[in-house]
Amino acid sequence: MSKLFSSIDFKRVTLKNRIVMSPMCMYSSLDKNGMITPFHLSHYISRAVGQVGLVMVEATAVQPEGRISEQDLGIWDEEHVPGLKQLNKEIHSYGAKSGIQLAHAGRKAELNTPIYAPSALPFNETSSKPVEMSAEDIKTTIEAFRNGARRAKEADFDIIEIHAAHGYLVNQFLSPLTNKRADEYGGSRENRYHFLSKIIEAVKMEWDGPLFVRISANEYHEQGNTEEDFIFFASRMKEQGVDLIDCSSGAVVPAHVKTYPGYQVKYSEVIRTKSAIATGAVGLITSGIQAEEILQNERADLVFIGRSLLRNPYWAKAAADELGYDLEAPKQYERGWN
Repeated sequence: MSKLFSSIDFKRVTLKNRIVMSPMCMYSSLDKNGMITPFHLSHYISRAVGQVGLVMVEATAVQPEGRISEQDLGIWDEEHVPGLKQLNKEIHSYGAKSGIQLAHAGRKAELNTPIYAPSALPFNETSSKPVEMSAEDIKTTIEAFRNGARRAKEADFDIIEIHAAHGYLVNQFLSPLTNKRADEYGGSRENRYHFLSKIIEAVKMEWDGPLFVRISANEYHEQGNTEEDFIFFASRMKEQGVDLIDCSSGAVVPAHVKTYPGYQVKYSEVIRTKSAIATGAVGLITSGIQAEEILQNERADLVFIGRSLLRNPYWAKAAADELGYDLEAPKQYERGWN
């Protein structure tokens, strides 16, 4: 029996298989208003047709100043809900579950407006210098995540993922490379976790479904967070009721990263083992055999597929063929799949 094509439960949500469409920014909201467009409908629904178990929608900004670009999707306004709700109706019609990644870019926002961060440190020499967030700014942003969770529920998402990776705002608070604050949100790793802790608390006030968090489990810098720090963060998240940690890496500060097939899987394996929490593996996972090995050897509970699903919306079918698994086809495609 293929583990890749076995079901898995998170709270009251059952995924029909362990394949997740990894959240990937599409920069396709045309009028700078954060709205769903026809492209988004085609893009995400086609992967549900292709039998992905969970379709995770890209980083979606909880505040307009939290967008990575002016073309990002948004969930900072009630007007965003109908388009997202329509998207979910279609995703669900093909048997897939849907997730949304709630996000804030922090100092990595590329906008013609003031940008914000825990400390006034630009990402690199060509980036804008951010405004150091005040206590009131922090409070407002935490509330924005809460409202984003409420709107995600109204839009019928099954799973929420908090984006705490890739050098964006939550990651900026977690990392000693980017957080130089002297208040309750900076200094020790306990304090650096405080911002994420408050966001989780706020989200859970509106959301009782499965909650994932994506982290950058290697900062590729000798003065960055260590494996011990990430085990601490993961254990705290488990205590707070987080259901799965999605283990990516990098992008906190400029760094050269050596990539190779499955180069981030070891982070998923270590966190899963040492923190006893479910994890997702991501990063150059390209074949069914590779994904099956990760799951059978208990290195992760889910596999997040990114670029391979951009190349082939029917990656799940290709993986099933590779593993000799008889994947049920959408009825419209039965003649071609069987």
